[in-house]
Amino acid sequence: MGALPEGDIAPTDGALTDAARASRAPLSAYVHIPFCRVRCGYCDFNTYTNDELHGARRDDYAEHVLREIELATSVLDCGRERPLRTVFFGGGTPTLLPARDLLRVLSRLRDELGMVDGAEVTVEANPDSVDARYLGDLAHGGVTRVSFGVQSAVPHVLATLDRTHSPERVPDVVSWAKDAGLDVSVDLIYGTPGESLDDWRASLESTLALDIGHVSAYALIVEEGTALARRIRRGEIAAPDDDLVADMYELADEAFAEAGYHWYELSNWARGAREQSRHNTAYWLNHDWWGFGPGAHSHVGGVRWWNVKHPSAYGQRVLAGESPAAARETPDVEARRLETILLQLRLATGVALQDVSEFAAERARGLAVEGLLDVDALSHGSLVLTLRGRLLADRVVRDLTD
Repeated sequence: MGALPEGDIAPTDGALTDAARASRAPLSAYVHIPFCRVRCGYCDFNTYTNDELHGARRDDYAEHVLREIELATSVLDCGRERPLRTVFFGGGTPTLLPARDLLRVLSRLRDELGMVDGAEVTVEANPDSVDARYLGDLAHGGVTRVSFGVQSAVPHVLATLDRTHSPERVPDVVSWAKDAGLDVSVDLIYGTPGESLDDWRASLESTLALDIGHVSAYALIVEEGTALARRIRRGEIAAPDDDLVADMYELADEAFAEAGYHWYELSNWARGAREQSRHNTAYWLNHDWWGFGPGAHSHVGGVRWWNVKHPSAYGQRVLAGESPAAARETPDVEARRLETILLQLRLATGVALQDVSEFAAERARGLAVEGLLDVDALSHGSLVLTLRGRLLADRVVRDLTD
């Protein structure tokens, strides 16, 4: 797991600046559930198996998050005047907790901070961590959307990723979720060592057969310190091939488009605007959110902070009535301008030309000539990536910000 960034000392009471508290940007909540049955070889998220909890208990976790909600209510001090627009339970595997624990947290968020009518409430789940009753309980308690971590439909690819579910179970859990009235998204990963283009095509076809509204497809990133990185370093498996990974992205984009899905973010496709992830879009638009749980990051009114990583340290702080923040920062105007380019360029709506510097605007014209930015969009005042630009998005960002 990666180390937390450095930053300024965070006040123990979690107090924000007057300017941050005055923010009225749309507000969301992220709730981190840091538990997993096994650690996937590619994962460097802040998650813990039973052997790594060192005194922390899953049974106590919901109560700890409720304490941080009390802190957020006090710090934000906006009553129900700024209700949550989205809530996202991520992990880890949130569904390792009983549904009643997730719903206790959701109920407290609703009671303390308020929620808009029609708020999007998402829970991430592994296909082998839920059944029909569990999904029905979530829907009955106010969850609107479930995101299944499927990753692949090919057994040998799942084995390389250390995923524990069977591909045959995926249609069942998707069917149960639909029967419960939940919107469904599926997460896929491509570029796994040993995965062929035909393997990836099989995963795409299997996913499209599920008849769902939203799909995320992420290129595998080999993170230092993970088991997968160690296996590659020892020569046991080959590193992902960049050219093959690009071919996989193009294949996915073509398959999704033919099936009626539209890309709205580099790694996300939806059948329509209603099916898009409003929560993740809030991140890309740099809205405000409070991240609850160990290692969770928050952003309110230009102030960013991140919580201590281990569940034990997190629990000790919130039970003592203290903020669990490890550190925080307040990016300056230039840093926020760079963030705007970095985040909003990922979106199909792009970045408004008026929001970038004259230097970036001049660079944008050259990138359009190269076929990396959409010429028509640029003529109408927006920087929007072409398909080729999406494949070279990191380079485009560097050219606009260096």
